[in-house]
Amino acid sequence: MALNLPPFANGVDVSIKELLEYRGRSALIDLSSNSQIKSHMAGTLVAKTKGRGMEFDEARHYQIGDDIRAIDWRVTARTGKTHTKIYREERERPVILLVDLNHRQYFGSQLLLKSVQTCHLASLLAWSAIANGDRVGALIFNDVAHRELKPRNRHHGALAIVEYLTKLHQQGLQQFKQNIQTSQNTFEQSCLRLRRVVKPGSLVFVLSDFSQMSDKSIKQLQLLSRHNEIIGCQMHDPLEQQLPSQLSGEVAVTDGLQRSQFVVNQARRKQYANNFEQHQANTLTILRKLNIRAMHFSSHLPLLEQLKQSNLHQLQGQNV
Repeated sequence: MALNLPPFANGVDVSIKELLEYRGRSALIDLSSNSQIKSHMAGTLVAKTKGRGMEFDEARHYQIGDDIRAIDWRVTARTGKTHTKIYREERERPVILLVDLNHRQYFGSQLLLKSVQTCHLASLLAWSAIANGDRVGALIFNDVAHRELKPRNRHHGALAIVEYLTKLHQQGLQQFKQNIQTSQNTFEQSCLRLRRVVKPGSLVFVLSDFSQMSDKSIKQLQLLSRHNEIIGCQMHDPLEQQLPSQLSGEVAVTDGLQRSQFVVNQARRKQYANNFEQHQANTLTILRKLNIRAMHFSSHLPLLEQLKQSNLHQLQGQNV
């Protein structure tokens, strides 16, 4: 039975409307911390006790013994009764998304482009972070541009990410259609930017196909992992894993930059599958050495379907 596209999605473009659908799905992913935080004061992990912190919680009637400096004069003037501000103690733990929209991500053989699925996952993670009380920010990039979004709480952080996911995806898609790509390693450059903006104690998600891994990008991720928790979310497509059995003879292929032709036969089909498996094994080995948890997502199934099938609701403390 054929699977339907996610709501409001066409599989190629990305709209704000389809990304907002994940706002009501944040409970599918639990971002609560299961491990000791690497920075002493890390995470917007709100304490159960109430006191003088950075996060406003509520205004209530003034009680004897309350600090007069916390009196809410606006509410007091409006109601005619003295009110005081109550705060929640908090510790900063930003959630940062590195979203890779390089030209190789604009590929999909069945349901969605890899880039579209990447945007869906980024939106779900952003809303899940907000639901968990965390601040969320992002570094989103394509072949020609990037956007850094500072961590923000409430819905403002997630909405900003949704907005720029849409803008940079559509920009990258137009560049891809016009065959305008750059030979520069944008993943490498973005890893360098990421290390400069991420504060110690952050939870970092790297959403990519990891096709542009290089020695320099590995070095930056290694430095980043010393003081932060990193989870790698790798995107792939079934056609990258193996050639379809009905495909044979001379075919033309392109990686988005170059076009070539080769003959498909049984030996070539086996070699193609082996190359993908080797690439995956090498990538997984690198991520393990960097102490980065690896997760894998495909563009041929709706994201929510993959989460349900693989029971990936708990991202921290697991290797998938």
